[in-house]
Amino acid sequence: MNNTGPEPTFALPTVASPARLYDVYLGGKNNYPVDRDLAAQIEAEVPEIKPMARANRRFLGSTVDHMARQGVDQFLDIGSGLPAQNPVHEVARHHHPGARVVYVDYDATVRVHAEALLAEEPDITGVVQADMRDPETIFAHPELVDRLDLERPVGLLLVAMLHFLTDDENPAGLLQRYLDHLPTGSYVTISHVESDTAPDRAAALEHFYESATSALRARSHAEIARFFDGLEMVDPPGLAHIGTWRSRLTPMTDDETPIPAEQAWGLGGLARLTSRR
Repeated sequence: MNNTGPEPTFALPTVASPARLYDVYLGGKNNYPVDRDLAAQIEAEVPEIKPMARANRRFLGSTVDHMARQGVDQFLDIGSGLPAQNPVHEVARHHHPGARVVYVDYDATVRVHAEALLAEEPDITGVVQADMRDPETIFAHPELVDRLDLERPVGLLLVAMLHFLTDDENPAGLLQRYLDHLPTGSYVTISHVESDTAPDRAAALEHFYESATSALRARSHAEIARFFDGLEMVDPPGLAHIGTWRSRLTPMTDDETPIPAEQAWGLGGLARLTSRR
């Protein structure tokens, strides 16, 4: 793979990262003591953090499945995190065996693990180490240019990412910069921690993430809904809690149960780009 990002360092980190914290919540092993220590502190104050992570992962798979059923066969996963169960390329390839996916994350650990996992399919899967705040660099990167055809619809994934941007960083403006690169017919999926259901615990989560490499900003339903202005929502379910989100094309299976809002206070939505905003 032709990755031009900085080389990773392998000294034990002294600051927890969101990607590795998420890995801890999901029961992964690609994390360090500093991540496990902070995750334990978070869970003590926010006991629903692990159900939230599981619900978010399931939401990701459901939206990818919906897009693939609608004919989308190429995906851009921003802030992909460490490899986990049912990654985007596996879900998409249930419907399109040659589906192309580009994974993007700033964390060097993510890049190393993803490259190892995907080494056998370099022609259709790419890995980019880059900051989500710089979409122009991402779209110009050879890993993306060589794999995604931006003349055809793309599934853009911003799952549990925009809440790592402050209001001053203008997350709606950043989203628009991504959409400016995509053709009509593309989709965008967004999930975001919300502050309405459990405001005290949302504030606690914000406090803990001040100790990580990226702070977190929970937002209200109304604030999150504005990210979808000008887009055609997949409705039902529209903007819904991630533990219950399902489109008509992706009903829950017999071995799945909804995770109520009280245990997974994140909101998610999937929308289609039908015209230039």
